[in-house]
Order: sequence, then C-alpha cells, then structure tokens
Amino acid sequence: MQNLEFKCELRDLALARSIIIRFGAVHAGTLEQTDTYYRVPSGRLKKRETVGEPTEHIFYHRPDRLNPKISQFTIYSEPQAAERFGTSPLPIWVVVRKVRELFLLGNVRIHLDQVSKLGTFLEFEAMVTNGATVEHCQKQIADLRAALTPTLGEPIGCGYSDLLALDQDDQPHRLLGPGRA
Repeated sequence: MQNLEFKCELRDLALARSIIIRFGAVHAGTLEQTDTYYRVPSGRLKKRETVGEPTEHIFYHRPDRLNPKISQFTIYSEPQAAERFGTSPLPIWVVVRKVRELFLLGNVRIHLDQVSKLGTFLEFEAMVTNGATVEHCQKQIADLRAALTPTLGEPIGCGYSDLLALDQDDQPHRLLGPGRA
C-alpha cells in the first residue's frame, strides 16, 4: 500500500480542529498510541500499540523531506510480524507516545497529534488508490494546507521517532523546517 504524507508543527489545536470539521472531516476517535521503533537493516519498522485495539507492526519506506512524500507500507498482525521478522527480540531504537485525534475526509486521514516530549503536530495521510492518484492526493493535501494555514507551524521532514532520536543518535537537523537547526 502507499500514501502521500505531510507533517508539520501545529500552533493552534482548537482552531485546526474547527477548520477541519468545517472542511467536512469526520472525527473518528481519539487514540492513545505507543509506537516502538526497531533497528532494521532497511526501511522502518514500528510496533503500534493503541489502547483498545489489536497491536500492529508497520513496515515502511519513506524519504525524509519537508514536502509531501510517498510512503510505501505494509501492516502486519502480531503473528504475521513474527513470521516476517522472526521471534527473537529486535533492537529497540526509540519509543514514541502520543494522543492522536483522528479525522477522516474521504481517502485522507488527518491526525492532530500531541506527542510526548515533542509537542503538537498535524499530519495528513492521503491513501493512493485507483480512484485517488498521487496527483489527486497532492491536491487534497494542498487544499487542506491552504485552509489550515493560520494554524500551521514549520513543516517536518521526518517522523516523530527521528525527532526524539536527534540527540541520542546525532541525526542531522536537515529533517526540520527552515530556521530549526
């Protein structure tokens, strides 16, 4: 599967929520999530634990860049992950804890994330399908970004895991938007 993703800082959570709802998005729930990231030879692997939901393992490839980017991903159940990645414990890289407000607008998932130790962010995930091309998804994200401009901070070119690991792994600061080095 693939989607087009965009992430940025969120300066006004209440206003963003209001704009998203006026835009037609439907609130699908508030999720407490813990994502445990593992060190793997290529790609990224996280175990997502969501209160009240089955555990998922998400393996994906996504470039680090500020503009919307394509992510290729596969979601595995616990047994499927054990079959795919083995039963020996994988080395843990970093753990991300967040509260996510999930809104749905057609094929777009809108996340209003409050991430422990990092702050508040907005993320769009537009699913690429036969009926929603990459170009269509780019337009959807551009329209949402335009509507939410008063609430948005700097774009983020990486995942929350990368932001948390900046100090421990000495990651380059190019993953953040302008003026954030």
